[in-house]
Order: sequence, then C-alpha cells, then structure tokens
Amino acid sequence: MTFNIQEILDFLPHRYPFLLIDRVVEFEPKKRLVAIKNVTINEPFFQGHFPGFPIMPAVLVVEAMAQAGGMIMMAEMPDRQKKLVVFTGIERAKFRKPVTPGDQLRIEVDVLAFRSRAGRIAARATVDGALVCEATLTCAVVTREREQKAHGDKSAEGGDAPAAPSDGTAGEAGQQ
Repeated sequence: MTFNIQEILDFLPHRYPFLLIDRVVEFEPKKRLVAIKNVTINEPFFQGHFPGFPIMPAVLVVEAMAQAGGMIMMAEMPDRQKKLVVFTGIERAKFRKPVTPGDQLRIEVDVLAFRSRAGRIAARATVDGALVCEATLTCAVVTREREQKAHGDKSAEGGDAPAAPSDGTAGEAGQQ
C-alpha cells in the first residue's frame, strides 16, 4: 500500500514547513512503513544551516523518522482527527553522513511495540542506499484537546486563546 502527499495530510497534523514526509512507498499496518523525503535547497532551514554548506539538521532527519512512525500509529485510529502522536523518546541515535539538497531520504520504520496509547519503532534513514541515521524512537498518543490544554490554549475549553503581550514578545504562551 502507498500514500501520496494528499493522503499523508489526512494522517499527519504537520504542515509546511514541518511536514517532512513526501510519499509513503510501502506500508504494512502495525508492522512497517517506508517513506520518502525529497530534500531541496528551498527548505527554510538551509538558509542558516549552514550558509555555503547546506546540511539538513540531524534533528529534522530524526523528526522525519518519527513522522513516518506516527503514520503507522495514526493509521490504526478511527478518530485520528482527535488525536496526536507525540514524540517521547530517542534511543541509540547515530548520525552517519550528512543529508544535503538534492538527496532523497528513504525512511524505513519497523514496529517494535504497538499499543493504542504508545509505540516504539526502529528507524533508519538512507540516501542512495547509504545509511545516514538510525535510532529507536518512542511515542505516545494523546487527545488534541489534552495537548491544547497542556499548552494553555483556552480555545480547547471553549474560551479564547491567550493573547500575546502588546510589547511584541511571545510571552509565556509562545515559549517552549
């Protein structure tokens, strides 16, 4: 089974510039998923990482692997519009080679454990068959309402979201 970008948008809540999966080329429910990320010079992070020597930040390679794992979890949820899969752990991460513009990142995730509220995956990312990153990732499933409340979004409770301070700073609601 495969998924195009429109179908991926039905599974993942991420949007530009943070959606890091372009296509799913293999999918075995509850077992395995292979996704593709086409890396282009137009990615916003390349402006500062690094000028004259663009490298995809390693943390974003891991995030792409986590999004691929999140797709496996979300595929099993009939009410996925009400849920979020959030990253809870990274173990044994190894970064082998840089990822640069023009590369096609192939992300392979295998399920190690799968429950309705949590998951654990073994993830690998390759470019042209060469390993660039590997890690074991864990995640949890939360309701979107719970996550909104945890971050002070009063719209989840039926009220208005907190206003930003008038001094132009992000204030507590925007800090992480």
